[in-house]
Amino acid sequence: MKFSLYDTTLRDGTQGEGVNFSSLDKLRIAHQLDEFGVHYIEGGWPGSNPKDIEFFNLAKNETFKTSKIAAFGSTRRAGIAVHEDPQVLTLLAADTPVVTFYGKSWLMHVTEVLRTTPDENRAMIRDTVRFCKEAGREVIYDAEHFFDGYKDEPEYALSTLAAALEGGADMLVLCETNGGCLPDEIADIVSKVRERFPDAAIGIHTHDDGGLGVANALAAIRAGATQVQGTINGYGERTGNCNLTTIIPNLQLKMGIEVVPDLTKLTELSKYVDDVANLPHFPRAPFVGSSAFSHKGGTHVNAVQKLSRSYEHIPPATVGNHQVVLVSDLSGQDNILHKANELGFKLARGAPGVKGILDAVKQRENEGYEYETADASFELLIRKILGEYTPTFDLLEYHTTHRTHGVRGFETCEATIKMDMNGQRVYTVEEGDGPVNALDQALRKALITVYPEIAQITLCDYKVRIIDSKSGSAAKTRVLIESTDGVTHWGTVGVSFNIIDASWEALVDSIDYFLNRHKSA
Repeated sequence: MKFSLYDTTLRDGTQGEGVNFSSLDKLRIAHQLDEFGVHYIEGGWPGSNPKDIEFFNLAKNETFKTSKIAAFGSTRRAGIAVHEDPQVLTLLAADTPVVTFYGKSWLMHVTEVLRTTPDENRAMIRDTVRFCKEAGREVIYDAEHFFDGYKDEPEYALSTLAAALEGGADMLVLCETNGGCLPDEIADIVSKVRERFPDAAIGIHTHDDGGLGVANALAAIRAGATQVQGTINGYGERTGNCNLTTIIPNLQLKMGIEVVPDLTKLTELSKYVDDVANLPHFPRAPFVGSSAFSHKGGTHVNAVQKLSRSYEHIPPATVGNHQVVLVSDLSGQDNILHKANELGFKLARGAPGVKGILDAVKQRENEGYEYETADASFELLIRKILGEYTPTFDLLEYHTTHRTHGVRGFETCEATIKMDMNGQRVYTVEEGDGPVNALDQALRKALITVYPEIAQITLCDYKVRIIDSKSGSAAKTRVLIESTDGVTHWGTVGVSFNIIDASWEALVDSIDYFLNRHKSA
């Protein structure tokens, strides 16, 4: 039986805290999932909100070459004929080729939550499947709380699956809704289901409350499940759903189950969905995170330079990622050489300057600097030690002011800069939204007449970290700035007891880096 991927990012994923998509966002993501090769895309619950209604209306006019769009809902209500239930009728009105709905498998939920009888619950499942099948839909039945239900009353839980099959369900999906089971429990119960219903197609839907969403899904697949439901980047209610960006490469690379045509697009897809959700990409995500193939310790770097698989379980390019060598106080010469060569400096082990660079990094990291995300500042450090640095200007003095008028209710931030540039004294004054922005504006005003290309630079991120918080307001501050010229991004760092000085250092590094690169291009 062919294995299938079922994505519920657009429905179950949006139940996660901080995850929101417009109807057009959903459509864009659906097309990306289709391009990637996902077999089923659950678009939402039609009728539950205007966005989902609009999505299904839009999707009707779209072409998907790989994926089938599914509408999600629930069984008919107790005591109501299925053809009279508005929710079921709305489910069919979405006009999708696939209908997925959930029903109760846990007897406690049947009697205490639905407040109906065991027989009526089975009838609700059977009737809803049959009604949707008679309407010409492919029907996927999600057996909610199946594993908890099985552990309490195994025969009743199995009887609800039998009811779905009697109605003609195409797929029985066993849902680990509370996320509290262990892999051996999952494997055992899925095996029992497979024994009872040998000809049924079985899927698995897990949650990550115990940190085992992916592990539990893999256990179910080993026990006979042929469909996995999950979300991109593990979005979902509480701690999230089974993470498709983790389970897909495990299936394809570790278990030999071919699920998508081109796994090299996985990292790109993961970042795309985060971008649309306006959420930061998780750096430590397996396979797709920026740290997934990063190496910091000197012995590790030495080893991966000789043989990558000595510390990498797969080639990073297999999933569209890449190896990263970090520079820190844990670095050895191999880290410095690798990073320097990556930045365009052709250095060899034992070459003049390599030890100086390494010593400087260790000293500055001890002072609070961090170069892992500040490649531009690291490049400038190398240039200074190797004698290849050309200063843009010589600072004579800068001054910032912040004034707040309590009665009139206005604020003013102003910066003045005095500098020597090419033997000429320059003096500028500018206002800004805060002292750092005012400094940035004054610095640009002074430089742009000589270096008009700096107009391309924009600051796209600004982070402040208190290094030794036990010192209170006298603690050192680290400022990390990310800049871009619209094509490339670079990071710079500044450290000081004064947040303004730390910001100034990172600002100057950003412009210095850009201009030094521009001159050497």
